[in-house]
Amino acid sequence: MPRHAHQDPNILRLNRLGIDTYREPVIYMTADCPVCRSEGWTAEARIQLSYNGRSIIATLNVVTGSLLTPEEVDLSEIGWQMLGARDGDLVSLEHPPPLESLSHIRAKVFGHRLSDSAIKSVVSDIVDGRYSAIELAAFVTAFAGGRLDLDELVALTRAMTSTGERLYWGHAPIVDKHCVGGLPGNRTTMIIVPIVAAYGLTMPKTSSRAITSPAGTADTMETVAPVTLDVSAIRRVVEREGACIVWGGAVQLSPADDVIISVERPLDLDSHEQMVASILSKKLAAGSTHVVLDVPVGPSSKVRSVEAADALERLLCAVGTAIGLQVRVARTDGSQPVGRGVGPALEARDVLSVLRREPTAPADLRDRALSLAGEVIEMGGTTPIRTGKALAERLLESGAALEKFEAICQAQGGMREPARARHIHVVDATRAGVVAAFDNRRLARIAKLAGAPRAPAAGLELHAPLGTKLSPGDPVLTIHAETPGELDYARAYLRANPQIISLDGSG
Repeated sequence: MPRHAHQDPNILRLNRLGIDTYREPVIYMTADCPVCRSEGWTAEARIQLSYNGRSIIATLNVVTGSLLTPEEVDLSEIGWQMLGARDGDLVSLEHPPPLESLSHIRAKVFGHRLSDSAIKSVVSDIVDGRYSAIELAAFVTAFAGGRLDLDELVALTRAMTSTGERLYWGHAPIVDKHCVGGLPGNRTTMIIVPIVAAYGLTMPKTSSRAITSPAGTADTMETVAPVTLDVSAIRRVVEREGACIVWGGAVQLSPADDVIISVERPLDLDSHEQMVASILSKKLAAGSTHVVLDVPVGPSSKVRSVEAADALERLLCAVGTAIGLQVRVARTDGSQPVGRGVGPALEARDVLSVLRREPTAPADLRDRALSLAGEVIEMGGTTPIRTGKALAERLLESGAALEKFEAICQAQGGMREPARARHIHVVDATRAGVVAAFDNRRLARIAKLAGAPRAPAAGLELHAPLGTKLSPGDPVLTIHAETPGELDYARAYLRANPQIISLDGSG
């Protein structure tokens, strides 16, 4: 910019302080900044910043003290990344255009039905960064709880797909598998993908990071190989190996979903409507034609009853049909965690033990992965019904699945062993009994308090599945943490919630 700050009151100099606000752009200005005073901006105001042909909208936080001068502004790290500016650059500040689509959110709050164009305008503004965290929270709430009819849900799914990248593979079938979540340790994807690719089907798997769980597939895969690949790199991996396991957020597939997830995570909210739109928009954007959806059902899973599973299956199949996807729903046991590990590195070790055919590999994780891999093979290939699982087992036991997994990891940038936590604590049984029930949500909470998924090696390891007979002193679980403080947080939560693991049917 040729002008200087003193020549225009709405141009100020950037001073980078290094503040992380996750995905929300925040602008920091002093209380006595002349621009704030002249424009009438106060804390939480929305401000448009422009630099070198780019513009972003950020939420104002007012600073007192000497961190900034009245002629300086700072951005949170995501804001610097989005604007592409450097420390010391000059930026122009102004009021953003009115957010017209917010009226549609208000209408939905009061029960009005939204048109396709209204939903598309909301999603477009979300992708463009025009919604603050508060406004996004209003969107998440207004679109949850059964407030969308089928046509609105289809419109939301299409809008989320159309506002991002689309992958096309030039042939069919393109198969995929996704779990709706809510079950700790259910990391079958990393076993299914190499089995299916070894069979010869194309499976470009784009996965999510954790929303309300201690690990997403992308978090777990990242402990053994890079997952942040661009579109051209994904194409190279898939053309070479027939499959990939990458983070979908890195390639702007249904980018609105990643923004919405950033609000759902602190709210600990994952509604069925948003879940359907999230899953199917990303599958369509990734070029999938055939999708198997794992729906765990259990008293402390996301889907807690047969009736809820019926309703979710109807939505998934109806929306899938409307947008041109063939969808098959596989209901699985959601009564207890899968495998032993809960947390990225711990779940990765379970996966590797299954692929390496180790005698101590978790049998439940192995069996669940083989069943789902068989469903994918049957759906996308020429294999007769009820023969897919046996074929998947042969591919696993022959070593073909492990060989394919290692090849995928190498193609994505190299394979490594998952990290191990620095601090562990073994929790022993205090009385005799039989393990009768798990509270999956609270188990996940322990793993998150221990640091997962932010600390990849953190989480917990289960030693006593349902039906295990315990004596006093027998190990029940081990908590893994990167710091003593996080270990203490997790231990304190378990002490305060002993009913997380019930013996003999009692808390």
